[in-house]
Amino acid sequence: MNYSDLIPVTGTIVNISGNDCCNRMIALRTEDGVVNFFLTSDTQVINSRMLRRGMRVAAFYDSTLPVPLIFPPQYQAVMITVLGRNEQIALNYFDGNLVAADNSLQLNVGRNTVVRTINGQMFTCGLGDRMLLVYYSATTRSIPPQTTPEKIIVLC
Repeated sequence: MNYSDLIPVTGTIVNISGNDCCNRMIALRTEDGVVNFFLTSDTQVINSRMLRRGMRVAAFYDSTLPVPLIFPPQYQAVMITVLGRNEQIALNYFDGNLVAADNSLQLNVGRNTVVRTINGQMFTCGLGDRMLLVYYSATTRSIPPQTTPEKIIVLC
């Protein structure tokens, strides 16, 4: 999978619906209004968390796929992750110096940073030159902003 084509939408789950046991639709309240996401058995839910109303999440959709021109927008969720109260995420390719490809973030990995693969396994190799899903809460005002992430998921 080409993770660089994924676009995140962050919001709070306001509704989960669907009569099909394997497919659901979730409605997210975002800053720009409601956005609907279809979840299928192919949707990766990070840490296999049970999704519930009121949860703050980031849902990712593939920007290369066609979408219906309806309101509210509806996307096929490729990946979804639950976020903490002040937690932010970055999905990007990080070079050998752990600087994002678009220069939007630089990582300073700390001893308490949890590093896992997408299926929850320990990751003990180098983080540079990889696609990473980074969870963080605060950044510096430098260019690029720097952060010590709380968690990193390596997308091999």
